[in-house]
Amino acid sequence: MPARIEDYAILGDTQSAALVGRDGSIDWLCLPRFDSDACFAALLGDERHGRWQIAPQGAVRAAHRRYREGSLVLETTFETEEGVVRVVDCMPPRQRDPDLVRVVECVSGSVVMRMELKIRFGYGATLPWIRVNGACITALAGPDALSLYPGAGGVGMTIEEDGEAVLRAEFRLAAGERTGLVLVWHPSTEAPPAGLDPFAEIDATDAWWSAWAARCTYEGPFRGAVLRSLLTLKALTYLPSGGIVAAATTSLPEALGGVRNWDYRFCWLRDATFSLLALMESGYQDEAQAWCDWLLRAVAGHPAQFQIMYGVLGERRLTEIELPWLPGYEGSAPVRIGNAAVDQFQLDVFGEVMNCIHHARRLGVTLDAETWGFQRALLDHLELRWREPDEGIWEVRGPRRHFTHSKVMAWVSFDRAIRDAESFGLPGPVEHWKEVREAIHADVCAHGFDARRNSFTQYYGTDALDASLLLVPLVGFLPAEDPRIAGTVAAIQADLTDESGLTLRYRPDPATDGLPPGEGAFIACTAWLADCLALLGQLDEARRLFDRLLSFQNDVGLLSEEYDVKHARFLGNFPQALSHTALVNTARILSVPHVPAPLCGGR
Repeated sequence: MPARIEDYAILGDTQSAALVGRDGSIDWLCLPRFDSDACFAALLGDERHGRWQIAPQGAVRAAHRRYREGSLVLETTFETEEGVVRVVDCMPPRQRDPDLVRVVECVSGSVVMRMELKIRFGYGATLPWIRVNGACITALAGPDALSLYPGAGGVGMTIEEDGEAVLRAEFRLAAGERTGLVLVWHPSTEAPPAGLDPFAEIDATDAWWSAWAARCTYEGPFRGAVLRSLLTLKALTYLPSGGIVAAATTSLPEALGGVRNWDYRFCWLRDATFSLLALMESGYQDEAQAWCDWLLRAVAGHPAQFQIMYGVLGERRLTEIELPWLPGYEGSAPVRIGNAAVDQFQLDVFGEVMNCIHHARRLGVTLDAETWGFQRALLDHLELRWREPDEGIWEVRGPRRHFTHSKVMAWVSFDRAIRDAESFGLPGPVEHWKEVREAIHADVCAHGFDARRNSFTQYYGTDALDASLLLVPLVGFLPAEDPRIAGTVAAIQADLTDESGLTLRYRPDPATDGLPPGEGAFIACTAWLADCLALLGQLDEARRLFDRLLSFQNDVGLLSEEYDVKHARFLGNFPQALSHTALVNTARILSVPHVPAPLCGGR
């Protein structure tokens, strides 16, 4: 069985990512991109589906780990009866071919280590052909090859292949000794690249991340958690294009044994805009510039073809299929790759894109005339469609409805365009946009608010609630002091808060979302509730809720999509960009309560 989700840490080179467990096993790795086929897929099955474990041969008394400060270099320390040994893991920032570096160093005593490498291309389906290529051992199948360079540093090891495409080794390290291994992906049509110095690569990777972390401008009381979240967001950025994936994994369930298992290794415009806001407000304008460039390439064409998500290079076809040979995380089937939500209509995405570009301008990001032309084209299209029902922020697979949050974000689209035109002298029919903005506002207030509950509702004509309504004051649709906001926040606290104080997205109903019920508390929604409490002046309560949220981070500061309070464990894809984005935003609000949230209109 795979480890608990919270027992994993992420390694990344800003083009792909690996998940390594407390037991020293890398159970998930897709190469050469986030959305490529996995060569280690034990996360969604077991060790037969591919992994790379390095750990002490004997019993482990204790294991603890940490990221180096301001870095994505991971250190896992094992304490055994024989001594103490440390495994240092990283994925060096990409040069040509993706590399995975593992260094083993003995801290004290003398420890026998074991290594097991099971490469299974095609998401665990394909056994490779193993052959020796001079200084390395290569596993290849079809277009993919992985070459292992073992035993650097003077401590040799003998690696044996057991006839079933599994490489194993045992080696002893005494205090002060160390050895390094490098695993390199390359096309199977090419010879293995030259081996790297694993020790130099660890140092260079540490320096690269530390230099990036030094640019962080946030200096508040939550700096450690904020910086770790920003590093995670950077790790989920596809550097060659500027696209940002929603998570590093696919099919980690929202309920154990359930079917809410989706592929998150793509660039949702919504999630990416939230991530960009967190990065921009923390001093990282370069990432915003790169994403805006990616956006214009990805959405090129007629606004009617505007999608809610794209591949990391802007790919449009993300066909969803199931992989029957993988049993799923703890039996949560089906395992899916691709995402059918790519074909959904979601009004809110227009507002999130317009809001993000608005803040990029406000913070000094250079945007050309083509960007404004693209925005105007979106508004022309949105004006024709904002009265239509949609699938909403949560991508329901039930019937389209008039989701209140979606209409609010349509309002945001026109509001941010008006602000930009007036603040930056950009041309456009501002007076007409104001009329449309007012029409949307009146429509939402007339049809999306339930006077009996004194709350906005999930969609028009229902009394059901939705945590996305917490964004209504955060985007400036109504001021926090409006009694309808206080009523909505109170209703969500009463109906969508579980026994631990965390917030549910909504009460799952097959008639609404088309799926069986059952999921954990949504981490980002809990942060949104803390934001609203702060805006309402309930700072102590907001701080208590945020502290509660921080307590759910794993030992290296990572968050998944959801939290299962009953079983005290993570659920959903991991690490989740939206969760870390929400953490950064809430930390900023609570650090300086009088500063507007990044989601709100700029000053």
